[in-house]
Amino acid sequence: MSHIEQKNNPLHGKTLEHIVTRLSEHYGWAELGYLLRFNCFIKDPSVASSLKFLRKQEWARKQVEQLYIETFKN
Repeated sequence: MSHIEQKNNPLHGKTLEHIVTRLSEHYGWAELGYLLRFNCFIKDPSVASSLKFLRKQEWARKQVEQLYIETFKN
């Protein structure tokens, strides 16, 4: 990826931990679980358990990243 593409990437410089933390603070775990229906957000949710799941499941991580982009686009 070129430097220009990275500059326009809304996730540039954002760790997965930052993304999950911001979403959980913004929505709360219950709303996050409702929006994305992942057990890591529903059953005994935590940032650590969410990261463990999302690092193994790329399809789920993409959905979390997309929600982050849509939520914090400005």
